[in-house]
Amino acid sequence: MVQSLNSSVTLTTQGISFLGIGAQYGKFLLGDKAFEFFNDNNVDDFIQIPWQNVTAVYADVSAKKIGRRFRIETDKGSFNFSSLETGRLLKVTREHIGDDKVLKNPTLLKRIKSIFKKKDKKGVQ
Repeated sequence: MVQSLNSSVTLTTQGISFLGIGAQYGKFLLGDKAFEFFNDNNVDDFIQIPWQNVTAVYADVSAKKIGRRFRIETDKGSFNFSSLETGRLLKVTREHIGDDKVLKNPTLLKRIKSIFKKKDKKGVQ
């Protein structure tokens, strides 16, 4: 059995982790010290991310509606998740890491524009 990093839990909800091949269904535990995901089928399959290691959290937002998927960027890599309660997850996360680290994912149009801007700058030399 794995030991939780949190001494108190603020939010517990169901979700999906997209680490590796396929999706793992489990529970999110957001507490005072870390963001944790525990797989429902395999107790030894878990993800624990201390709040101090989180560099940014990106969520899909369109027409002021928060999508289900979000990505956590850390100093070690990135983790993709999905939840029906993404809004609540982001609120609790914002309390621990700050407003400046919870960001919107760029839209497809913004990504295409940034590609063309990079090409224009390369051609100007």
